Amino acid sequence: MRIRRLLGLALATATLAGVSAVGATTAQAATYPAISAEQCTAEGGTINQGGPYRAPTCNFPDGRSEIIT
Repeated sequence: MRIRRLLGLALATATLAGVSAVGATTAQAATYPAISAEQCTAEGGTINQGGPYRAPTCNFPDGRSEIIT
C-alpha cells in the first residue's frame, strides 16, 4: 500500500512539473518580440504612432505587426 501511494505521489509531481513547463513555454511563445523604429523601417515596415493607451507599432507588408520599443 505504501509503495502504491509513493508511486502515485511521484506520478502527480511529474505531471504537475510537465504542465508547468508547457505553460511557461506557451506563455513565452505568445509574447511578441519588440523592435526599434530603425529596425522597422529597415525591414520595409511602416510605423503606426498608436494612441494615448496604445504603444507605437510597426506594420509589415505581410500583415503582421510588432510593438516598437
